[in-house]
Amino acid sequence: MSQSINQLEQQFHRIAQLDHASTFLGWDQMVMMPDAGNAPRATAMAELASLRHELLTAPAMSDWLDEAAVELDTGSVDASQANHVAEMRQTWQQAMALPAELVHALVLAGSRCEHGWRTQRANNDWNGFLHNFREVVALSREEAQCRQAQAPARFATPYDAMLDLHCTGDNQALISQVFSELKAALPELFQQVMQKQASVPTKDLGGHYSIKSQQAMSEELMRLLGFDFSSGRLDVSIHPFSTGVKGDQRITTRYRKTDFADALQATAHETGHASYESGLPEETQFYPIGRARNMCIHESQSLMFEKQVFLSRSFSRALIHLLHQHLPATKVFNSDDIWYAQTRVKPSYIRVEADEVTYPLHVMLRYDIESALINGDIEPDVIPDVWEASMQSYLGLSVNGDHAKGCMQDIHWTDGTFGYFPSYTMGAVNAAQLSATMKSAHPNWQKQFASGDIQFLLNWLAQNIWQHGSQYSSQELMKRATGEGSTATHLLAHLKSRYLDEID
Repeated sequence: MSQSINQLEQQFHRIAQLDHASTFLGWDQMVMMPDAGNAPRATAMAELASLRHELLTAPAMSDWLDEAAVELDTGSVDASQANHVAEMRQTWQQAMALPAELVHALVLAGSRCEHGWRTQRANNDWNGFLHNFREVVALSREEAQCRQAQAPARFATPYDAMLDLHCTGDNQALISQVFSELKAALPELFQQVMQKQASVPTKDLGGHYSIKSQQAMSEELMRLLGFDFSSGRLDVSIHPFSTGVKGDQRITTRYRKTDFADALQATAHETGHASYESGLPEETQFYPIGRARNMCIHESQSLMFEKQVFLSRSFSRALIHLLHQHLPATKVFNSDDIWYAQTRVKPSYIRVEADEVTYPLHVMLRYDIESALINGDIEPDVIPDVWEASMQSYLGLSVNGDHAKGCMQDIHWTDGTFGYFPSYTMGAVNAAQLSATMKSAHPNWQKQFASGDIQFLLNWLAQNIWQHGSQYSSQELMKRATGEGSTATHLLAHLKSRYLDEID
């Protein structure tokens, strides 16, 4: 191996160790840490972020990358290393766009805002939240402008530069095209489904379900979905999430005593994220090329598990006996009762509780707001008013000043994670597309789902998505797996089949 690539790999290995530490400090902050620990934790995490930035932007990095490029051009290094070097260069370029003091300031401001949000959301304290949020927006705009200035030919707007952090390879032009297809079709489909379901009575799944029993059921579901508890764990947090490293996957969910379905759906979703991370190539796990391709692909994996598997009518037949065992109060329901209740479509306030048909509308609302916010077209102060108008336009609902079920409901903006929201709907688009291809390759999938066997699906995802890491661009990955780039066609077909024809 060339000396330059060897030096680059050593440096990225060191960076990976800092990422490891930050990952679990962040998990602890969200799950276990007492409130009084937030200030010192924020300082520690900011320091780690600064150290990471120093390693990534060290003067020698530029020299090593240039030397590796020459070696590739002259053929002294095998061409198979080209993507490996290209991913390291892209990661380096993203870091070089920001001064170290901005990186430090972003972490501190985000930590303060997120910590305050935990109680401010519950208290509907928009003004209190806005005090911290203004600083996050100001710093995020500065970040976006720095990133755009580094590559003005690639990024038409500051928001496009932020989008590239989460949807790398799926630019705003592609995403806007897909969203336009959805916007053109979803309103009519929404009304058709509402009209159809109005004549179909649905049983109320509400009741009293102990948290301990729900946790046991969530763990059973995770095992059924292939999760290895010797390499991970399940905990509770305000907002469900998945994080960790290979060999130590951390999943969180949240429970409500009156509703068992919400926790299970969140658990299935986060298990999809963890499964993708566990399936990434071990030999390149410390380098950019060994990581998940982007969040549009990552969300496709979580939504494959949640929507294409867990929410399928076939898989519900495999779950019913486990539900009856762990939650005896559900014995009054059969699998169809639960499936019909979980696939009920109606306008709702909360994104994470929205059905498949209306969920993209929630995402597009946020996409509209955050792109205008980062591009400087609106200020943070007016978000509640814009949110209210958008909710009425998209879903026919009014939040009536209840910000906890409006613009304060999500955690993403608290730490400046702008450009992430589109990945949810792009993930749904990709999941439906991948699922359609997988089903064509496995015509007996319904029978296997109904028996609780999804190993064939895990194998298919491992072969077509997981093992490749970031070897290919997101669109090339989709084309290799499905024969075409991301398109809304398959998601719309899936929604029509499930909600109008009642066929998975």
